Amino acid sequence: MKVLAIETSCDETAVSIINAFGSIGDAEFHVEGNALYSQTAIHEQFGGVYPTMAKREHAQNLAPLIQAALAEAEMLIDNPTPLTDEEREMIQTILKREEVLAIKLGNLLERIEKPPIHAIAVTRGPGLEPALWVGLNAAKVLSIIWNVPLIPTNHLEGHLVSSLAQKIDDKSYRLQHFDFPTLALVVSGGHTELVHMADWHSYEILGATRDDAVGEAFDKVARMLELPYPGGPHITRLAANAREEELQLPVKFPRPMQNSDDYDFSFSGLKTAVMYALKEWKKEYGEELSDDAVKMFAREFEEAALDVLIAKAKKALETYGAKTLVIGGGVSASKTLRLVFGNLIKKRFPDVTLAIAESAIATDNAIMIGMAGAMRAQDAMRPEGVEHLRADGNLKLG
Repeated sequence: MKVLAIETSCDETAVSIINAFGSIGDAEFHVEGNALYSQTAIHEQFGGVYPTMAKREHAQNLAPLIQAALAEAEMLIDNPTPLTDEEREMIQTILKREEVLAIKLGNLLERIEKPPIHAIAVTRGPGLEPALWVGLNAAKVLSIIWNVPLIPTNHLEGHLVSSLAQKIDDKSYRLQHFDFPTLALVVSGGHTELVHMADWHSYEILGATRDDAVGEAFDKVARMLELPYPGGPHITRLAANAREEELQLPVKFPRPMQNSDDYDFSFSGLKTAVMYALKEWKKEYGEELSDDAVKMFAREFEEAALDVLIAKAKKALETYGAKTLVIGGGVSASKTLRLVFGNLIKKRFPDVTLAIAESAIATDNAIMIGMAGAMRAQDAMRPEGVEHLRADGNLKLG
């Protein structure tokens, strides 16, 4: 099954062509084409993602990325064929809020033949709703013009499925063998959730963040430390330097809800503790933070955040007897997170399988959407029914 996948949930515009083989529990995925445009440099100057700006960039770049992915997959076949008046009107109607995309996508469709794909998978949610609409509406147009089914895909499910995919070579992945019940920890800029999976596509949300997601907390603390956006990689790097140099902050930050009776998370208080500690530090040592001070703050914050994640996951593993722990989302790219969870499983749960996404597909991408979409082929919508499909910024796993 060949799937064209589109991801525009936040600040990455991505398109992939995935060829999926095998059954749901024994699937293989070959990446035939992949194109991604990161908006990090644009949002970096603001210290975070601006939804309207992200939407504009998605609309500007999506059509060229579709063309690039098709070209890499050797599916870009020139065959100038004018669109009908009805097709032009449909494109204008669906993309009425994305005029630039309407023009670029219409021009592309008039230049090329329908590619040999069987379905289109697109992120429906969760994410930034203005950004989600761009990818979803483009997918609707392609579905109708090319007369192929559309698979609305959950962004978080994409992270979970891709976390179970082991790399075979530069272009291929295979779902690793694992057993249910499975515990899934989603850690990203917008989400921190602990999920129980009794079977494929059977989800029970055990707990979620009550305020900031862990990735958001990393970015906000990085901004306090005057580090570039996105802050997570910089904090992880500096924290590792602090450990190597045996630098330790004399202040210990709180581990919010670490020992609560539930599986919920809270990182807002931790972020506030960092803010007050920084104010006190600057009163004593001056406004200019030394390199060593930044390293120490990064280390203590990272260790506090990971301590909470570890405590919640450990408690859930013990309570639910999970046979597999899956960790997905952009924060899972952290080398420190991989190390501490690897040590937890090795020392405390040696019979549990640990699955974390390959670094190349740990952050937002369309490969994971193609994988998850192929696994949801039974949910594909016929082209004539896609126009009323809506983006959902708060879409839940289910």
